[in-house]
Amino acid sequence: MRYNTLGHTGLFVSELCLGTMTFGGGAGIWSQIGDVQQADAERLIGRAIDAGINFIDTADVYSQGVSEQITGQALRNLKIPREQVVIATKVFGQMGDSPNETGATRYHIMNGVKASLKRLQLDHIDLYQIHGFDPATPIEETVRALDALVQQGHVRYVGVSNWAAWQIVKALGVAHQHGLARFQSLQAYYTIAGRDLERELVPMLRSEGLGLMVWSPLAGGLLSGKYGRGTEGEAGSRRTTFDFPPVNRERAWDCVDAMRSIADNKGVSVAQIALAWLLHQPVVTSVIVGAKRVDQLDDNVAATKVPLSAEELAILDEVSQLPAEYPGWMLERQGDRRREQISQSERG
Repeated sequence: MRYNTLGHTGLFVSELCLGTMTFGGGAGIWSQIGDVQQADAERLIGRAIDAGINFIDTADVYSQGVSEQITGQALRNLKIPREQVVIATKVFGQMGDSPNETGATRYHIMNGVKASLKRLQLDHIDLYQIHGFDPATPIEETVRALDALVQQGHVRYVGVSNWAAWQIVKALGVAHQHGLARFQSLQAYYTIAGRDLERELVPMLRSEGLGLMVWSPLAGGLLSGKYGRGTEGEAGSRRTTFDFPPVNRERAWDCVDAMRSIADNKGVSVAQIALAWLLHQPVVTSVIVGAKRVDQLDDNVAATKVPLSAEELAILDEVSQLPAEYPGWMLERQGDRRREQISQSERG
């Protein structure tokens, strides 16, 4: 297991992160995503720790707090030393009937962190993330509220999830201007069949030094290897009732075909190739894997040992390439000469 620094910090997190969205079940979409209860959750967390995973991600909205409760109790039951794990959770989603029990306001953030700490049975959260963009709340209010949590010791680092590049850069500017705690990470959707974040978010992450945590690396199971062209019905899968995240199916099946060929040659699963591709992307800090069973987790962990050659990466890059889009193609065209000058200078 490799360990990477998180953003502009000296904190090391494992290249795989155990996601707990499958913990708890309950009503609505949570029953469709997973129904892992306490005993099975403890088996998964124990196996993850044994495999070298030191990073666990949850959110207050997962099963309306039950995921956090199960996670916190598992850490206590397993007697895992606090300093051996990095615990991340998120705030934003609707947690009650009041119009103020949602969003990225100071009001909701301050209430949310106290509730999360209680459910997790912790005295601090290592990475506290804003789960979505709140158009009703000024960015400065959100940034100042997060900084207050850091100053109070409730939170060590702060991050964000599902924001656009311009929104993140604006928040970083506010933090820099006022000497406040800055975002250290972005949690975002990224797969070989869904490379949209490479247009704006990846260049921003590289420029500003944020870490990237990848959610849904198998596109909700679509890239697991169970499905392909001609099996779009996916009977019995999560996507039968919860078709998320959105994926261009034709591109996805092209990717699956290419990955299946490489997987067969290596004697590994298609899912391992999908995860290995992400682990080979320099911008990725940690890939969040959310298993329902220990054997699924074991298969995911095995991806850390799957090498991909330059030729294999080129094949996968070609089949998954995004169509050209403005201003990207113009930036590429106009920047060619300057990039060549930089290259010549570096060569001496």
